[in-house]
Amino acid sequence: MMRFLLQPGGSVSGTIRVPGDKSISHRSIMLGALAEGDTEITGFLEGEDALSTLNAFRAMGVQIEGPDNGRVIVHGVGLHGLKAPAAPLDMGNSGTSMRLLAGLIAGQSFAATLIGDESLSKRPMERVAKPLRLMGAVVETQEGGRPPMTIKGQGKLKGIHYDLPMASAQVKSCLLLAGLYAEGETSVTEPAPTRDHTERMLGGFGYAVEKRGAATVAVKSGGKLRGTQIDVPADISSATFFMVAAAIAPDSDITLTHVGINPTRIGVINILRAMGADLTVHNQREVGGEPVADIRVRYAPLKGIEIPEDQVPLAIDEFPALFIAAACAVGKTVLRGAEELRVKESDRIQVMADGLKTLGISAEPTPDGIVIVGGELGGGTIHSHHDHRIAMSFAMASLRAKAPIVIENCDNVATSFPNFVELAQRAGVRIQVEGGR
Repeated sequence: MMRFLLQPGGSVSGTIRVPGDKSISHRSIMLGALAEGDTEITGFLEGEDALSTLNAFRAMGVQIEGPDNGRVIVHGVGLHGLKAPAAPLDMGNSGTSMRLLAGLIAGQSFAATLIGDESLSKRPMERVAKPLRLMGAVVETQEGGRPPMTIKGQGKLKGIHYDLPMASAQVKSCLLLAGLYAEGETSVTEPAPTRDHTERMLGGFGYAVEKRGAATVAVKSGGKLRGTQIDVPADISSATFFMVAAAIAPDSDITLTHVGINPTRIGVINILRAMGADLTVHNQREVGGEPVADIRVRYAPLKGIEIPEDQVPLAIDEFPALFIAAACAVGKTVLRGAEELRVKESDRIQVMADGLKTLGISAEPTPDGIVIVGGELGGGTIHSHHDHRIAMSFAMASLRAKAPIVIENCDNVATSFPNFVELAQRAGVRIQVEGGR
């Protein structure tokens, strides 16, 4: 198993570009495959999660060239050109792949089984299975609504209106993709804003999407997707580790270039600023329908805060790193309304609390959040539970630690950030790798 070995101290500096946005990389393959004509993608994230999506479409008969240094060409087969896969589709560690593909496959006239690794096999899939059944799909899950999941497309879905019981971009996207094949209109209302990459990209491929007010989005079947060009912005979730690193380590000054700042994803910027971070956003521009910018973070002392609940869905993947910022802040940080963190690649509330306690920080989990009191970080061995974001977050904690940190089970870092160690070393993190592939 791969482990990270980290020496304490140091600072981060320089200008770096982190890999492409994972959410947009997934969707660019999916919509490119369903489009008529070719789609050229640059900045594609060559991490294992996005490659799971790419390989699934190859298995359904789509010709895809690359990836080659982030460049991919997808030869679209149109909305009705996918073929039945010869074997189960392996989604690896990727919940996004499994949930979004479930919606797409529900609209086909063939059946497919979606499988995943040990971590993905524990994640809840009934949240997509239930509304897909309401649309007329036959969906089978295992005990507790877990994968493997078999979807038997009947070739005839009916549009529904669905009120999401909890904010989830993956469930919303699943239903919109199924809606491309459903008779009439499919609409989704969400209780809080979630990332809107699917809606934006459908528009980029020329498919009409209707927004009603702040909370409802709708599609009708019968349209076409047209091949296009997509330049994937750098992933703000990956940039977060370096933003937090600069915010906590004295003498740090780092600039992250071409970062996606979609308004549904900027919770981390808002929360770090509220904690007192010296963070500036400049060179704002739009690329392929997505806003991007350069982000500069310089060290400044942080203070603990009550995290506003309206920011929680806008920062859901960034909380492991933000917990490290909280551990280095003066005073108490309180998070509420984040029960979704308990069903990610790991129970991120419990796993982060355990790790912070190992380093000597007071961290008390609650059912829907955590209370962290900042203090001095020691060293120790951290169990990442095969969760890439846990591993990368504790790697950044080493900048403020007083003793070495060892992080176990870091293989899955490659799912979202294949060159993490190399970039971290270049920026100034004292990290080495032992074991692994």
